Amino acid sequence: MRNRFEQQFSIGHRLIEDTPINLKRTGKLEELIAAMKAIYCHPEYNSKIFNILEEHLKKGKKQTGRKGMDLWCIFVLGQVRLCLNTSYEWIHNLANNHLSIRWLMGIETEYGFKRVEFSYQNIYDNVTLLTDDMVKQINAVILEFGHGEVFKKKETAASRLKTDSFVVESNVHFPTDYNLLWDCARKCIDVVYKILDKHDSIEGWRKVKNWKTGLKGLMRELGKASSSGGKGKEQRVKGAAARYISKSRAFYSKVKKALPSFPIIDECDLSLVISLEYFLQLLQKHIDLVDRRITKGETIPHEEKMFSIFETYTEWIKKGKARPNIELGKKLAITTDQYNLIVDYQIMDHQQDRDIVIALADRLLSIYKIRSWSFDKGYWGKDNKQLLQTEVPEVIMPKLGKRNKEEEQEETSRPFKRLKNKHSAIESNINELEYRGLDRCPDKGEKNFARYIGMGVCAYNLKKIGAKILKDKREELRQQEDQRRAA
Repeated sequence: MRNRFEQQFSIGHRLIEDTPINLKRTGKLEELIAAMKAIYCHPEYNSKIFNILEEHLKKGKKQTGRKGMDLWCIFVLGQVRLCLNTSYEWIHNLANNHLSIRWLMGIETEYGFKRVEFSYQNIYDNVTLLTDDMVKQINAVILEFGHGEVFKKKETAASRLKTDSFVVESNVHFPTDYNLLWDCARKCIDVVYKILDKHDSIEGWRKVKNWKTGLKGLMRELGKASSSGGKGKEQRVKGAAARYISKSRAFYSKVKKALPSFPIIDECDLSLVISLEYFLQLLQKHIDLVDRRITKGETIPHEEKMFSIFETYTEWIKKGKARPNIELGKKLAITTDQYNLIVDYQIMDHQQDRDIVIALADRLLSIYKIRSWSFDKGYWGKDNKQLLQTEVPEVIMPKLGKRNKEEEQEETSRPFKRLKNKHSAIESNINELEYRGLDRCPDKGEKNFARYIGMGVCAYNLKKIGAKILKDKREELRQQEDQRRAA
C-alpha cells in the first residue's frame, strides 16, 4: 500500500509548510528546497504531480498490505540526488540525517519523538520506480508552475527559444575489440562460476580459473604490443593476436560443447543459461572482429562495431571538438526559453542535429507561441529553415557552408547578430546541466539512462525556479528594510 502524502498534524511532527529556508545562504540545495516547498504548498500543482505519480506507481496494485514509501518522499529524494549530483549512498545519509531534507519530506519530528528512517535498499528500490515518461509529465507541470507562478509569464507572451545538443556519457570503459573480447570471456566465466556453485556435480571445469588468468594475460599482451612502438611492431601485434584468438576459440568451443549439459531445474538456472548464451554469441562476434582487423588487415564497418557489451545503446560520437575529440554515450538536445528553463529535451538515437528539427518544431509549436528561435550550424538545412520561418518570425539558423549574397546579408544584419549572440547563453545552461549530473550517467541500462536524464532536467528546472523564488524574497526583504529605515 502506497500513499500520496497527506500530512496530518500530530504532537512533535514538523509540517512541510514550515520547512526553514535560510535566505542568507546561497546554494543549489537551498534553491531546490525553496522550489519544492512552493510546489507542495500550491494545491493545484501539488495535485497534478501526485496524480501523475499515482497513475504510474499505484496502477494495478492493491490498496492493502504493508505501507510503502510515500510518493512525495520518492519525488523529493529523486530530485535531491540529481540536484547534488551524488550517489544513492549519500542520499541514504541525507534522508536520515539532513534536517531540511527530512523536514521537506514530512518525516522530521521534534527531539524525543520517534524518528522515521529509511534503509539504503528501500530508497534505491523506490526512486528507481520512476520512469522517463513519468518524469516528462512531471517536468511539464514544473514548467507550468515556473512560468505561471514564479516568472509571471503572460499567456499571450511569446517565447524566445534556443536549441543545442551535447553528449551525456554512459558508464563504459574505452572500447577496443580485444578488450571487449575479454569482457565477453570474463562474463562467460562468471556465469559458469555461478552454475558450478549451484551444482557441484558438474565435471570438466576444474581449471576454470586458469582459463580466466590465461585469457586476461593474452589480452594484456596484445594491448601492450599495440601501444608500443619499435622495430617489428606489426609482427609482434599479429603474433599476440594469433595466440589470443586461438585461446579464445578454444574457450568458446569448450563452453559451446558444455552448454547443453548444464542443468535447468528452476528459473535461476534458466536465467543463467540464457545469460551464458548471450555472452557466448558476443564472444564469437568479437573473436571474428579481432581476427578480421588484426590478422587479415580488414577495415571493420562502423555499423558492425560494438562499444560496450553491457550498455549496448552507447554510440561513438565525434562533435568536431579538440577535447574531448570522442565521446561515448548519447546526444541530448535541449531547448531553453528566455527564463533559462528547459522546455524540451530529446535523447537522439543515431541522429544528427539537423534530423530532429521538424519533429521538435511539431512538439513545441503546438504548445508555445514562439517569437524567435536560435540554433547553431549543425541544425541547418534548407527545408528546416523554410519550415520554421512559416511559423516563427525570427529564425536564427546560420548556414553550414558557403553563403550566397542574400544569406550573407541576412546573417550580417543587426537583428540576426543580436539573437545569435544571445544563443551562447544555452552553453551556460548545458554546463550547469552537466553539474547536475548529466556529464556521465552512472546508472545501468537504457531505461535507467533515459530516466536519469529526465530527473536531471527536472532538478535543473526546479533549481532555476527556486533561485528566482529566493531572489524575489530577498528583494522583498530589502524593500521592507528600506521602508523601515525611511520611516
